[in-house]
Amino acid sequence: MEPKIRTENLGVSFGREQLLKSINLSVYANEILGIIGPAASGKSTFLRCLNRLNDLIPGMIHRGSVFFGGMDIYNHSVNVTELRRRIGMVYAVPVALPMSILNNMTFGPRLKGIKSKSTLKEVAERSLKAAFLWDEVKDRLRESALRLSGGQQQRLCLARALALEPEVLLLDEPCSGLDPISTAKIEEALTDLKSRLTIILVTNNVKQAARVSDRTAFFLMGEMIECDTTEKMFTSPSDKRASDYVTGRFG
Repeated sequence: MEPKIRTENLGVSFGREQLLKSINLSVYANEILGIIGPAASGKSTFLRCLNRLNDLIPGMIHRGSVFFGGMDIYNHSVNVTELRRRIGMVYAVPVALPMSILNNMTFGPRLKGIKSKSTLKEVAERSLKAAFLWDEVKDRLRESALRLSGGQQQRLCLARALALEPEVLLLDEPCSGLDPISTAKIEEALTDLKSRLTIILVTNNVKQAARVSDRTAFFLMGEMIECDTTEKMFTSPSDKRASDYVTGRFG
């Protein structure tokens, strides 16, 4: 199967510090790839390479290639705005816009050029349902999104990303600081979404990676140490460092 995303010898440095070292990794359509590893292992840096968010950091330099559907995303001809629509991202800390829930949901589609109120409402409802939030907010759409709980705001951010109909969804610690119930709802949404999206999930919660990922990659000090099916990674990893991490001996 042709990978949805493929990196070749991907490296990233900032000043004299090398954050990523020759990452070769393929991500396939309709899978959830979990990325685990201790802090400062390069997980988030890798994620931000995939839709060129590292471009926004002065002094950040990348080497190697990232292919998305056969296109090298670092080619000078690539429309970065369109790339970031096709490869959406949800961050660890939810950032609800200071406006109504409905306006949060329609903000991106309106920028995209959708003007029909009925179409915008359909997009909002569909995306909120996909994020398992619709039933909780369907009667509150005119209320400020800032009144939602932290877990609800995170699902709102997930729904907002889905409203732009991405092909790939990047998640950087989306359940960080959330209660178990909110975490379970996001995990349920991700499991449901993989039938139509490719999902890359960075998480410090090893158990979460074991629950929802089809494959898991282990990063350490800027290197990808191992990548395999989640079952194998959590039962019989090939590298002792991966084994030590998933069993809690370090990290």
